Amino acid sequence: MAYENILLDVSPEGTAVLTLNRPEKRNAFNAPTIDELSDAFETLSKNPECRLLLIRGAGPVFSAGADLEWMRAASHYSERENEEDAYAMAEMLRQLFELPQITIALLHGAAMAGACGLAAAADIAIARKGTIFSFSEVKLGILPATISPYVINAIGPRWARMLFVTAERFEADFAAKIGLIHHEVEDEMAMEKLVEHYADLAYAASPEAVADTKDLVSRVTGEVIDSSLGHLTAKRLAHRRVSTLGKEGLSAFLEKRKPSWAR
Repeated sequence: MAYENILLDVSPEGTAVLTLNRPEKRNAFNAPTIDELSDAFETLSKNPECRLLLIRGAGPVFSAGADLEWMRAASHYSERENEEDAYAMAEMLRQLFELPQITIALLHGAAMAGACGLAAAADIAIARKGTIFSFSEVKLGILPATISPYVINAIGPRWARMLFVTAERFEADFAAKIGLIHHEVEDEMAMEKLVEHYADLAYAASPEAVADTKDLVSRVTGEVIDSSLGHLTAKRLAHRRVSTLGKEGLSAFLEKRKPSWAR
């Protein structure tokens, strides 16, 4: 698929950089952009050599949220057409959330509405100081529905309710306080140093174990802690221990050498 609204580059080492590339539109989402993001995530999910995904935005902001022309067009859709249109966004976010690689959203300038969904669906979110956030949907008479599972998972229902119903703007320091992002950094240099830190960690980890661990967190979240859950977690651990990479990791540790996947 030839991309017009995003850029995707995968290095020989296995780091993918996906860039929202509509700076003249403040990287706002529209249907073609969402389709391209879905295609890119599908492509990356099938690439075993890719170990890390960085999501960036070109220009002065990460993303201003929904494209005004896209929203204007949607106002003339039927309810069924609107449901199909919204489902594409929901599926794109699910694809990001379920990627087997470690994913990092790198935010600057502004991350509004749907862009907050990208940040919440990524494994790690880092924002430059002063980045503006808002769930602005209620001001437009709509609601942050498709991003809500990921945002509520990140910040909890209490903060989500307050921010969703007020559409209040807030900056990176507050986003870090409530858990929407993990780190607030002073500038681009500090952001790149943090990216290097997480890249080192990503390349030290077994890619299969990373994928299984991400799935484990999703599976265990919200479950009652009982013997049934204990059996599930024990089964997951046993499966990983007897796997090829599980045995390789233990052997490498005992032999005081790097495992085969380490780069």
